[in-house]
Amino acid sequence: MGQDYESVYARWQRDPEGFWAEAAEDIHWYKRWETLLDASRKPLYRWFVGGEVNTCYNAVDRHVDEGRGDQDALIYDSAVTDTIKVFTFQELRDEVARVAGMLVQFGVLKGDRVLVYMPMIPEAVFAMLACARIGAVHTVVFGGFAANELATRIDDARPKLVLSASCGIEVKRIIAYRPLLESALKIARHQPRNCVFVQRETARAELAPPRDVDWDEAVAAAEPADCVPLAATDPLYILYTSGTTGVPKGIVRDNGGHMVALKWSVANVYGLAPGEVYWAASDVGWVVGHSYIVYGPLLHGCKTVLFEGKPVGTPDPGAFWRVISQHKVCTMFTAPTAFRAIKREDPEANLRQNYDLSSLRTLFLGGERCDPDTLNWARKHLGVPAIDNWWQTETGWPVGANCVGLGLVPVKPGSPAKTVPGYRVCAVDDGGREVPPGQMGSLVIELPLPPGCLPTLWRNDHGFRETYLDDYPGYYKTGDSGYVDSEGYLWIMSRTDDIINVAGHRLSTGGIEEVLASHPDVAECAVIGVADHLKGQLPIGFIVLKAGVRRDGAEIAADTVRMVRERIGPVASFKAVTVVQRLPKTRSGKILRGTMRKIADGVDYRMPATIDDPAILGEIMDALRTLGYAKRG
Repeated sequence: MGQDYESVYARWQRDPEGFWAEAAEDIHWYKRWETLLDASRKPLYRWFVGGEVNTCYNAVDRHVDEGRGDQDALIYDSAVTDTIKVFTFQELRDEVARVAGMLVQFGVLKGDRVLVYMPMIPEAVFAMLACARIGAVHTVVFGGFAANELATRIDDARPKLVLSASCGIEVKRIIAYRPLLESALKIARHQPRNCVFVQRETARAELAPPRDVDWDEAVAAAEPADCVPLAATDPLYILYTSGTTGVPKGIVRDNGGHMVALKWSVANVYGLAPGEVYWAASDVGWVVGHSYIVYGPLLHGCKTVLFEGKPVGTPDPGAFWRVISQHKVCTMFTAPTAFRAIKREDPEANLRQNYDLSSLRTLFLGGERCDPDTLNWARKHLGVPAIDNWWQTETGWPVGANCVGLGLVPVKPGSPAKTVPGYRVCAVDDGGREVPPGQMGSLVIELPLPPGCLPTLWRNDHGFRETYLDDYPGYYKTGDSGYVDSEGYLWIMSRTDDIINVAGHRLSTGGIEEVLASHPDVAECAVIGVADHLKGQLPIGFIVLKAGVRRDGAEIAADTVRMVRERIGPVASFKAVTVVQRLPKTRSGKILRGTMRKIADGVDYRMPATIDDPAILGEIMDALRTLGYAKRG
């Protein structure tokens, strides 16, 4: 398709269907599609209608059949158990085939759902691929997820089988999974037939037969299962994301379009060749884990790293450097919050000097907005391009990125660069009218969405339309605010509800955070807008200091107030900022700004199911009280 971004994007614009038809030639098809893009039910579009494929075959068996069975495929690196295991494509195929046989043995059929509730262990990858092998629909729930939230997912997906493990291992604690699952099943209306547990030696689970089954015993008794041809439009998985009503939204991903988009992206967005090492330092419970730990790299014939550990504490802030060096990682993907944690503990990246990072070509940062200070710190200390990229659980692969495989365009810190071929993004006003370059608006994507994006929500076409399509007809609503500049660069400033209105001026909390993050003593920060009877809303800042900072926190806070006044102006009315030890985050590293805002405004809130440590909210409430907020508690 060529190696120049501008020409490739222009080619997609001229002939979108021809573009994706050509990309689809890289996928093995049992039967070619009859209709490339079905618009008969628009805005509910479907790609590659009539085609038959199998995702597991393309990700695993195909490489064996083409003579690459001895190539390493999956590198399992557990910093919490000091374990490393490497699986070739041949070994991965054999493991997955046996697990698929176990699913068949338990009566799992094409279209049945299987819930995967596991830590970062190889069996989680085997489980996902095994479902894909026989046409079962997997729904992965982050290991250790709270019982109530797990129960809602069980009731919505109605799995025939649950695949789990005895425990997850964190830096300072062990999380027993079976009690959480048991509590969820007591709440849930739907009851799976069986629960299969991987017994980890760190903490084994006491099983209750006949419902509970030992993984090793069940797999040993199973016959390997072959790949099953599936419709390209058949669902591959359901992945739940938070809903505004408190009910999780089941994002559906199909088989055909998903493979075409991911394989194209690994080569063209991330710049990887088959056989090279890709490491997404995420979790299989999140979309990054689905797309770029499991499916994307394997579809492209890359080696993929499954890392069980943290950026700090396993054992120190050099953990990432050790993994890159030991496994010869070429491209890494992680969240900016991981690098902020490293920067906080090792501000000058002194531990980086202990490792050979010569294999690393590119660092991608995503999952949340990447502030320029974090991006520049990573670029300085790693000596490679540090690239922001913007996408969502719903899209499944990047919407905005600096496409390494198509040639780097100049980096503008704070921007994920340009729109990836396949998407057209624009900023619109409240009436859905496109605004001029540089003007803030709601970011939307022109329909139809490309292959790989969600075609709908699980059993909820109405909810899909209502949530994403109805507000701006002809467009998909991203829920993000920002703008497109005169050179076509995207600037994602915040979620739509993080735009604050200060005395009639629309301001982005992300823009204020950029200023705070640039202070030399600040490791990470968050800004929220709180209700004010005079100006409508006012911004409040929270800053976490780097390790070893000796200056008084009040002096640093005063510095940041002055910096915001100088760079954004008095219009921001930024006067309230406080130093905190840590920020409340989800387990995937996203700061819970919405919950913080509700605490400040005295609005009742629900404890987020994905919160990393609920005790942090008490600390935030105390900090807000010192500033005169947090009316309830």
